[in-house]
Amino acid sequence: MKRFVIAAACALGIASAHAAETVNEALRARLPDDIRKSGELISVNNGSFPPYEIVMDAHTLKGASADLAQAVAELLGLKIRHETVSGLAAELAGIKAGRYQFAMGPIGDYPDRELVNDFIDWVQEYVVFAVQKGNPTGIADLADTCGKKVAVMAAGSAEKVIKQQSDMCTAAGKPAVVVQSYTDQPTSILAVRSNRADAFFSSQAPLVYFVDQANGQLQLTAVGHKNGFADIFQGSVVGKNSPLRDVMLDAYKILFANGTYAAIMKKWGLENNMLKAPGINLGGQAAK
Repeated sequence: MKRFVIAAACALGIASAHAAETVNEALRARLPDDIRKSGELISVNNGSFPPYEIVMDAHTLKGASADLAQAVAELLGLKIRHETVSGLAAELAGIKAGRYQFAMGPIGDYPDRELVNDFIDWVQEYVVFAVQKGNPTGIADLADTCGKKVAVMAAGSAEKVIKQQSDMCTAAGKPAVVVQSYTDQPTSILAVRSNRADAFFSSQAPLVYFVDQANGQLQLTAVGHKNGFADIFQGSVVGKNSPLRDVMLDAYKILFANGTYAAIMKKWGLENNMLKAPGINLGGQAAK
């Protein structure tokens, strides 16, 4: 039997931001037979990505993605259990290879990723820097990173952008960016808190969370700048032309319409990252 995988955290016993969803039999009927018969979705995450995914222990995760995954499972009349892989690269490689059929995300939707995957986008995101309080190295935008030590998530879109910026620095006769690539968000933010990195370049939503948890040690900078990105959309991921794509899109449409999506996003302080409606491959459309 094939495994159906959601790359997100969905925890048993975690309080929900919504009342239980009623099973939508029409959507359930569109699932592959093996999934309906198993009655289960297997969730996978690549480590803590708060406030979307917060790993509590081997069996418990919470966050906005966890709550949304639970709501989707309820609509489909299924249960959830989770798995963890090491890093975003392993997650995307597993989806591309067919080991995993679905990733809850949110994962950045970019044209190169759309070549082998389809995205069901449910988040708009921005990329900024988390730095020590007072911004001692003076990073106000992407151009200020020459010669700085910048932490990023390995294989993420921010890593690609900061490496391109490093090339621009050296082409202009300035010092290269010292790029520090880590497999997860907590390790990246720890590098800044311990002064091993000058900044962590990543999605604004999780950085807001980390700054809030840092007891005044950190702050955000370069907010309101493009920082090397066009409009950024993030979402769930399936293999290219997977029959699950439209099932999930229609499930999200229901959760948007009935208020569940908004309740979950507001619960986790993500009001500024909400979309008016979910969509397919919005990142590729934005890049055109």
